Parts: sequence; C-alpha cells; structure tokens
Amino acid sequence: MADKSTVKMIKPLGLAVKDIHGRSHDDAKLLGLILFGIVLNFICNRIAGALNLPFYLDCIGTIAAALIGGFVPGVMVGFFTNVVIHLFSKYIMGDAGDVTLYYCVVSVLIGLLAAFFSQNKYFKKVSFKTLIPVLGFVILGGGLGSVISWGLFGNTLGDQLASSLANKIYVSVISDAFWAQLYAGLLVDIPDKLVSTILAIVIYKLYPKKIKPSRDRIDLAALAKRGISLSGKIIIAVSLIFGIASAVVSIVSMNQFRDTLVASEAEYATDTAKFAATLVDGNMIDKYIERKDNAEGYYRINRYFSLIWHSSDRIQYLYVYQIKEDGCHVVFDVDTPDTPGSETGTIIPFDDGFGDKLDDLLAGKEIEPIITNDTYGWLLSSYVPIKDNQGRTQAYCCVDVAMPNIVEVERTFAFKITTILMGFFIMILTLSVYFAKRFIVSPVNSLAKLAGDFAYTDNEARKETLDSIKDLEIKTGDEIEQLYDAMAKTTRDTVDFINESQRKNEAISTFQSGMINVMADLVESRDQSTGEHIKNTSEYVAIICDELIKEGKFSDILNEEFKNNIVSSAPMHDIGKIKISDTILNKPGKFTDEEYEIMKTHAAEGAKIISTVKKTVESDALKEDYLGEAENMAHYHHEKWNGKGYPCGLKGEEIPLSARIMAVADVFDALVAVRVYKPAMPFEKAVSIIKESSGEHFDPAIVEAFVNAEDKIRAVTAQLH
Repeated sequence: MADKSTVKMIKPLGLAVKDIHGRSHDDAKLLGLILFGIVLNFICNRIAGALNLPFYLDCIGTIAAALIGGFVPGVMVGFFTNVVIHLFSKYIMGDAGDVTLYYCVVSVLIGLLAAFFSQNKYFKKVSFKTLIPVLGFVILGGGLGSVISWGLFGNTLGDQLASSLANKIYVSVISDAFWAQLYAGLLVDIPDKLVSTILAIVIYKLYPKKIKPSRDRIDLAALAKRGISLSGKIIIAVSLIFGIASAVVSIVSMNQFRDTLVASEAEYATDTAKFAATLVDGNMIDKYIERKDNAEGYYRINRYFSLIWHSSDRIQYLYVYQIKEDGCHVVFDVDTPDTPGSETGTIIPFDDGFGDKLDDLLAGKEIEPIITNDTYGWLLSSYVPIKDNQGRTQAYCCVDVAMPNIVEVERTFAFKITTILMGFFIMILTLSVYFAKRFIVSPVNSLAKLAGDFAYTDNEARKETLDSIKDLEIKTGDEIEQLYDAMAKTTRDTVDFINESQRKNEAISTFQSGMINVMADLVESRDQSTGEHIKNTSEYVAIICDELIKEGKFSDILNEEFKNNIVSSAPMHDIGKIKISDTILNKPGKFTDEEYEIMKTHAAEGAKIISTVKKTVESDALKEDYLGEAENMAHYHHEKWNGKGYPCGLKGEEIPLSARIMAVADVFDALVAVRVYKPAMPFEKAVSIIKESSGEHFDPAIVEAFVNAEDKIRAVTAQLH
C-alpha cells in the first residue's frame, strides 16, 4: 500500500507548486540584484577610468551578484555590464571604436566561476582559500582577455593599462608581441581581480538579507549519480539548438561579410582601373611598346599611374598589358618598393589564375575581377579594356588589390562574432537551466515522487491512491496542472482497468468452461488436416494484420486489440467442419455437386456453434469483440469480394474485415499445404494465384499487404510445412 507518511509529506505539494508560479516577490529581488550589479560595475569602471586608476573594476558587481544569488544573476550581470558600457561609450561618449562588447564572454565566465566557488563555500570568509577563485578570475580576465585582444587587433602590445608593461616585457624578456601582451595582461589583472574580489565579498556580507533572492544551485554530484537527468537533457537540447543556430548564423554572416568585402574591393579596383584606362590612348598601344619613353604621352601616363598607385595603400600593383597568344605584353607597369615594374615590351607568361578567362581576354571582352594566388601574392585583379577609335580592345588596364587585407578584416569580424555568441550562449544556457529547474524539473520530480510511492496491490491500496491524488489539488493554471490532471485521470483509469480486468478474467473462465462443454460433443468428427491448418492460418492472419497496421489501412477498425481478437479467434474459423461427415470431409478426390453443397454448410454451422457458445458468456465485451469476430470469420470467410462466394453472397466491404483477412490466409494455406486430395503447391505459384484473385475473390488492400509481407509469409510457410 502507499506509504501514508510519504503522502502526508508530499500532500502540501499543491501549495509548493503554486509558489513556483507565484514567486513574484523573489523575481523582484532577483531583478533588483541584477540591476544593482550592473550599475555597480558601470559606476566603478567609470570612476577607475576618470581617476586613471591602474584597475578596471568592471566585475565587482558580477562577483557580488554571483555570491548573493548564484549562477543566473552572476551571468546576467556579467553579460549586460559589457552591453551597457559599450553602448554608453559608443553613443554617449562618442567612442565609435569601443570594443567592450566583445569581452562579454570573459565577464560571463567570471560570473559562472564566482557562483561555482561560492556554492562550494570558497567565499565564506576571506582566507588563503579565497586566492583560488581570484587566480581563476585573473586567468579569465588577463589571459582570455588578452587572447581576445589579439584576435581583435592582431599583434599589438596590450590595452592602455597593459601597454607600458607589455612594451618592457617585449624589449627585455620575449620578442613576441602576443606573449608579451599575454604576460602583461595577467600581471596587470592580478591586483584588479584581488581588489574586485575583496570589495565583492564586503558587498556580499553587507547586502540586506530581506532583499536577497533564493540562490540557485547546481547539484553536480546528484547529476553524476543519476546520469543524464531532465535538467541535463534540457542543457543538451539547448546547447545543440543554440550551437547549430550559432554555426548557421556564423557561416552565413561570414560568407555574406566576405562576399561584401570582396565585392567592395572589386568595385574599388574596377573603378580605379577604369579611371586609369581613361589616361591611355588606345590607338597608341603599339607605339608605346615600340618607342617606350619616346612615344608621345608615355612619360605623362607613367607619372599619372605612379600618382594613382601612391594615392592608396589598397592598390598593390597598377599596369597595362596587351594580351596576345604568346603572353602578356607589358605597356605600362608602375614601379613599387617591393617589386620593380617590368620593362615596356616585356612578355610575361600567362598565370594559371587566368584559367577560363584567357579566351575572353584574347577576344578583348570585359571580364569579372580575378582572384589569384601566385608568385606575386594573393591578389584580386580587375581588368578594364582599353579600346581604340574603332571600338577594338588593344590592351587592358589592371589594378591588383592585396587579398590579405581582406583576410585580416574577415578574421577580426569572425572573432567578434565568436566572442559575442559565446557570451550570449552561456547566458541563454544558464537561464534555460534556471527556468527548467524552477518551472519543470522541481514540480515534475515532486509528482514523480508521489507517483513512485503509489501501490495497486489490493482494493484498499487502490482506493488510497485515488484519495491521495485528489488531496493533492494542484492548481497552477499551466502545463504542470495539466500534468497533474493527466496523472489523476491515468490513475483512475488504471484502477478501473484493473477492476474490469478482474471481471473479464472471471468471464473468460466461464467462457472456457462453456467452450469445453460444447466441444466435448463434437470432438469425434474432426477434419484430419484441421489441427495444422488452424495454426498456419493464425500465423498468416497475424502477419497480414501487422502489415495493414504498419501501412495505416483500416485504421478506424484495425488496431492491436482488434488484431489480438481475430488472431485468437482464428482457430475457430473452420469449427463448422465438425458437423461434416468424415466421408465427405476426408474424401481424397473431387466432390460431387451434392457433396460440395454439403461441404459449404460448414460456414453456417460454424457460426451456429459459436453463437451457442456466446449464450454462455455474460461479458458483453467478450461477446462482441472476441466471439463476435470468431463468428464473423466462421460464417463469412468463404465470401468473395465480387459477391460470388457463400453462404450469403456478400460483396466488397459488406464482408466483415476479419473474414476478408481470413479468406486470404485460408486459401493460401490450402494451396501450399498437403491435403488428402492433392499435393502441396509451390510457394511462388500460390502467391501468384493470390495476386491474380485480387479484386475478384479477395480485398485488393489485403492482398497488397499480404504481398508486401511476402518474406514473413515465406518464413512461416517454410517452418510449418
């Protein structure tokens, strides 16, 4: 029986669950703590900046919120502090280059780490033990922060606070800008995080208890014991969903950003090439190549090209080529510090990067910008035709833009996306766990505890179970209440089912006794093949039913219960043959017309026998379900889909479904089985006959299911025959 002490202990659960949805006062405390932490971080950071203090002081509120309220306020304060400071710097102070937002992942991780150490009592009092979380904060703030700085700015020497120390380390200790910045960041962060942690502990101690929210905790030991709990599954689900979404957003953003950058550079290179092309007289190309400096306008064009090249760092090379079959004939080529220009008239072989553009270049057509990576570097080249007075292309003016510049911008963009998404992901994950635990896991666990202590062993236990469910009275107005209602209904239905099952068991016992008494009078006149036949047909009926259920056919009638009924009653489909004499029943040859008419009476006789049995059964369900289908199969299994069967001449769906299924199973077994009047027919031939009879003798849908389950039918046939 149910443990009464357990029921009493959980009985007030209704109020507890109501509290879960009525904790507006606790929500207000939590929101107040988050706002307090954000404001505290913002004020301290602005004071440190205004006074030029060697500290950041932007995580005091984050650590304090984590100590006071746990994971959720710690993470929320960490994330939104960076958002607020970034927006203030950018839109209020006018600092368009502020990058505070991209360090949000550092602040979020500090909040998580502070909550974890607080849960494990590292901050109960200031001691040597407190230095462990401080070290963690330094690694996150100074270490991870320096890595993010490197990702955003490349090989710089740290931010404003660390730059002086980084320069000294770079000059005196290690000649690598990244490591110099990393070491400087860690060293500068030590006093900052130590001061911030001490101030956060003081705030934690002084924070009024009456406005402290309930702390959220994560029981890692319990999670490890139970395996993947409901909370764990929610974490996995949120992680997968957000991870996939983040990956898609990142890939799409990066591709779009890259395409935009390339398009922008291509447009710039094309515009520059078009402008430079206007300086060259297309009618003079051959003279430029032949006479070089002596050609009219050659010196002026070269000087203008040099001015264009010096006007922008984006232009890597500027030149004019005449494209011929033997290669690129240099017309103009601006000298650069790294690569002196080729002499006019020099023939430069075609680079592999020209690829399928070569034919168009030889034909003088306009082409899209080309991206190549060869001995001249990774370049985006834009070719603009230079035409003569007759509109024929005589040469191409080309501007090369260095691709590494694009890659550097792209890398910075990718780093910014990654850091923001990581911080946002941790915040969403923390909130998901918090709300899942508060609104789902806790009430479901309480209901599961109550359900686990229930018992149905006897009438008293079942009654106590129902009473305990009623006493619970959960009224939350959401899915938890729906879960409670479903649990209460399921319990009531279960008790009713148990009681009904007991009544059915008694009815079955009565039925079995009645069947035995009726069959005792008929046992002497049995068909010699009936015993094996009823086993075979029962197997085939089960296979056909399974296939029909799988295909979703006759779903308004056919289900597992219907299948069980007809499979169980299938052995009685030929029970009427007991009324047929042995002379006719076991005749080795063909029946005469008179004998056949007598043989056909077994269908009606079988229905009469089962009808007699039904009169001995009191259960209406047993009469209609089990015996009702047995009577249908016995009476109608020789009816045909086209209406030419017997004994009633029914057609189509006038024939009960169970009888239509039995018709296929019965004929097939008769074909493949050995009889006193014939040998067994080959399996393939028997299946072919069943197929040919579809729509005439048999229901086409049932024949289709039979054929689809041919492998299973074959296995049964091979085993039984």
